[in-house]
Amino acid sequence: MKPASPQTDGERRERSRLAPEGAPFVAGALALAIPGAVAALLLDRWIVWAGAGVLAGLAASTVAFFRDPAREGPRGPELVLAGADGRVLGTERVERAPYLDAPGLRVSVFLSLLDVHVNRHPISGSVEWREERSGGCEPAWRPSAARHNASITLGVRRDDGRGVAVRQVVGLVARRLVNHAREGDRVEQGARMGVMRFGSRLDLFLPEDAEVLVERGDRTTAGVTVIARLARTPEGAPAAAGEGGDRGGA
Repeated sequence: MKPASPQTDGERRERSRLAPEGAPFVAGALALAIPGAVAALLLDRWIVWAGAGVLAGLAASTVAFFRDPAREGPRGPELVLAGADGRVLGTERVERAPYLDAPGLRVSVFLSLLDVHVNRHPISGSVEWREERSGGCEPAWRPSAARHNASITLGVRRDDGRGVAVRQVVGLVARRLVNHAREGDRVEQGARMGVMRFGSRLDLFLPEDAEVLVERGDRTTAGVTVIARLARTPEGAPAAAGEGGDRGGA
């Protein structure tokens, strides 16, 4: 039998895994489920079996919530990929998009408890801005949630000067956002960005001339679904993202 040949960079593939951010929750659920199963086997009573079943279901649900499946999708500098699994709430024009400091488009995706909650970078580029806001926990499908709820927003600029902003927003149940990118980092399209725990929404802010390719009600897959196309900035033209000042917005 021939030994397996080493993979080249082009042949390497992302592997499915469990999101590290979910490890404490999974460990806690298993710490309850395993003793429950042992107790059911020893006592062999229906009420104990019922309790063990509930605990086992909780553990399985926790593992499913924090699943982090491998994602291979289209890539390209003109493409803006979905940052989250979920359903498109809609597209709207905003007077001042965060980071862009100009009118733009917002595409919102709502994540249910059944969706994968690992988020991915929509474009490749440099992280030029990061903003963390405290706030409440309104239902994430409400338009006001983007303004009132706690959030983390990144402003990322492509190599050709065009930029987008991506905002993680907590929801009614979600209380914790994790985002690994910091200002100055180089991020790659489709790579893991962070995770939102227990249901929320993700907003993409695009330049006004972006061609949006999804509609309200469409399902998205993070790192796979193409949300929009961005035109290239002509050589010598100013970048879309604003310079300096408060880049917060809608």
